[in-house]
Amino acid sequence: MKITHIAAALAVSMTAAGPVLAETLHFPMFNYRTGPFAPSGIPFADGYQDYLTLVNERDGGIGGVPIRISECETAYNTERGVECYQNIRGDNPLILQPLSTGIVYQIIPRAAEDGIPIHSMGYGRTSAVNGEVFNWTFSYPANYWDGASVLVNHLLDENDGSLDGKKIILLYHNSAYGREAIPTLTHLSERYGFDFQTIAVDSPGQEQGNQWLQIRRERPDYVFLWGWGVMNSVAVQEASNIRFNMNNLYGVWYSGSENDVMPAGAGAHGYRSLAMHGTGRDFPVYEDLQTHVYDRGLAAGAGDQLGSVLYSRGMYAAMLAVEAALTAQKIHGVAAINAAQMRDGMANLVITEERMTELGLGGIGPVFSVSCQNHGGPGQAMIQEWDANAGKWNMITDWIASDRELIMELVQEDSLAYAAENNITPTCMD
Repeated sequence: MKITHIAAALAVSMTAAGPVLAETLHFPMFNYRTGPFAPSGIPFADGYQDYLTLVNERDGGIGGVPIRISECETAYNTERGVECYQNIRGDNPLILQPLSTGIVYQIIPRAAEDGIPIHSMGYGRTSAVNGEVFNWTFSYPANYWDGASVLVNHLLDENDGSLDGKKIILLYHNSAYGREAIPTLTHLSERYGFDFQTIAVDSPGQEQGNQWLQIRRERPDYVFLWGWGVMNSVAVQEASNIRFNMNNLYGVWYSGSENDVMPAGAGAHGYRSLAMHGTGRDFPVYEDLQTHVYDRGLAAGAGDQLGSVLYSRGMYAAMLAVEAALTAQKIHGVAAINAAQMRDGMANLVITEERMTELGLGGIGPVFSVSCQNHGGPGQAMIQEWDANAGKWNMITDWIASDRELIMELVQEDSLAYAAENNITPTCMD
């Protein structure tokens, strides 16, 4: 059955089940198209908006109810992000996608009180994986602690199962985002015997000369890059300048876009990063985007980001949001869902390969299901490598699992401490 037919059938069943409660489904966007982080914010926003536009134009919305898109510019500034939240909280938002760990930290308690779900896909507060404490926050399909563990597991494979005596430096954005990886890597260094050191870079990260002089002196075997925006491209360029082995420089998935490597030209060849999803324009969904969005002049941006890593990430995030809304509609038997019902859809989301293929996005991400004990998904990632000659990313591994036992131990410890500090009784709402 085609997607449009599914949507039409769902709309009929929802209408029969009860009266329509709203004319639109509000999907607000916390964007940053300005400032030093704009090169990272723009492609994500374009991909997110274009997919939602596609669903409106091709399917008539979700279950027959049109999506209403609003934008608020944060410039990747936490205070402005909180202002955006205050401005939209009374406008029936269904789901929040702040694209900023700092903003997520600030709005988690507010959104829980207001009853608005947050999807911090691969970022945010990692311990929000525990849905018994963080009922309204979701981070599927993976989180920062998963990413750190995947990198270590990959290096174990690269080094015949032993990192004993190796030195790894974490070069991180000096913010809540950058510091998220430190606890996991500290535990893993004790387990596997590698020397772990950290070097901070103050935002926005345009000045890194001293940090790379230190790296040159320390002569690490590997450097993990936990950056964002201009910090990434500067780091890759500085690594190239000191002739650091690019195969030994690994970025998190937010340090692995085309914008991060292209400024360094040939010097970025061989740089590697995590990938939480597939990328490129080979997905059949682009045929629908061309017909229903691009050809109609409805594209969000200039069209220069199509198929890029961050455009794909925005599109992937929008797809997961739409699928959660469809799940909520089915659970509650109404098309005009509210935020509480959307939360139920997110808490019961199941993503299968069959469904991704049906959506024209087969293989873009892992299969997974959400549960009360795990709002974070399977915690897997791939490794991609930049080919400067071809100007594209190549996947060099399949999905790699994180050490979920360790991750969940850390999640439990941190989330229960948060619950105690905030007088929260862990409870399943799912």
